[in-house]
Amino acid sequence: MSRITRGGVLVAALAAGLVLAAPAVAQAHVGVSPDAVQPGASTVLNFSFTHGCEESPTTALRITMPEGLASVSPTVDSNWKIAVERADNGLVSAVTYTALTPIPTGLQGVASMAVQIGEDAPETLAFPVEQTCESGVNEWVEIAEDGADPHDLDSPAPVVTVAAGDESTTDAAHTEHSDAQEDAQGQTTEASPVGVILGGAGLLTGVAALVVAVLAYRRSV
Repeated sequence: MSRITRGGVLVAALAAGLVLAAPAVAQAHVGVSPDAVQPGASTVLNFSFTHGCEESPTTALRITMPEGLASVSPTVDSNWKIAVERADNGLVSAVTYTALTPIPTGLQGVASMAVQIGEDAPETLAFPVEQTCESGVNEWVEIAEDGADPHDLDSPAPVVTVAAGDESTTDAAHTEHSDAQEDAQGQTTEASPVGVILGGAGLLTGVAALVVAVLAYRRSV
């Protein structure tokens, strides 16, 4: 193998390694989905991760609740032991999920909770997370300032955006969809009988042609 060929192979291998490594670095945090909700809505938030503390398996997640939640109900899961902390007003202030079996790096872990968003919730809800491992701790607590890119943070906290839906747009889309259904039904109901007759005639002609072709083939054999 020539030096040029070997060099090309080496460059390609390094490039492939960088491509594979980039997603791993980008995903090295605790994420939340869905990441957008509406005021007053009820939803299930899923906090997921695919890494530990470097190579050490994850043993627990402690998730702190932000102001703006009307209720929090952690999801019962056979993978976690759940402990709930409450504030003086009785609302859930933090939830700790302790893994019954440590979760190795490279496997996805998910902790879920049902929440109701308050009507007066702020535009963003940040959920600081303390990830405890067999060796070490990761604190995902950084919150981007206004105008800053959260992807630039080293240890970003999972964030959910709160935004009211556009009811007028939703109603218009629903009306358009209903009108389209009515038009389709009308076209089906008012189908011309001439078209039906012509279609049937065409089908019979096609069948007749097929029969003739088969008979001709048999004669030629």
